[in-house]
Amino acid sequence: MGDPTETLETENVVASTSVGQELDLLELAMDLPGADYDPEQFPGLVYRLDDPDCATLLFRSGKVVVTGAASVAAAHEAVREVFDRLADLEIPVADEPAPTIQNVVTSADVETTLNLEAVAIGLGLEQIEYEPEQFPGLVYRMETPDVVTLLFGSGKVVVTGATSHEDAATAVEGVTERLTELGLVG
Repeated sequence: MGDPTETLETENVVASTSVGQELDLLELAMDLPGADYDPEQFPGLVYRLDDPDCATLLFRSGKVVVTGAASVAAAHEAVREVFDRLADLEIPVADEPAPTIQNVVTSADVETTLNLEAVAIGLGLEQIEYEPEQFPGLVYRMETPDVVTLLFGSGKVVVTGATSHEDAATAVEGVTERLTELGLVG
C-alpha cells in the first residue's frame, strides 16, 4: 500500500466573511451580471464566479459565503473578487477581507478494499456510524483532528469538517495508521 496522503485531493472549500453592513439583495441582483436572486427559493443571492470557479452566496445581513472553491487559496481569491465587485458598485467594504475557512472536504484512497463491518468493530462503536442500508459508507468521527471521515468499501476516504488541507492529511494518516494497527490494510 502506498501513502494515502499522496492521493489526497481537495474537493470543496467553504469560507465565510462579512461586508460589515446590510446588503440590498434586490439591487445587487440587478447590478451584478449573472447574479441569481429568488427569495422564495433561497434567502441569499447566488453569484457564480468563473475565476476562481465557485459560487458565492450573499445575504442581507452582509454575510458572504464561498462554496465550491478548489483550494483555500481559491476561496480567498473568490472573497477578494466579490469584495472588489462590491467596491466597484460603491458599497464600502474592507480593503483586506479576512475570510474564515469553514470546511475543507478532501478525498484520498487507501488503495485496497475495506471490510466495513470489520472496520466498524475495530474502530469501536462509540466513534462510528455504520448503517449500510442507509448509507454505503462508514462514518468515523475523529477527535484529533476534529473531523468526520467517511470510509467506503472501495478504499476511498472522504474527510469533511477540516479547516485546512493539513488537518485532512493528518486525519488520513490517523485513519490509515489505525486500520494498519487493526490489520485491516497492509
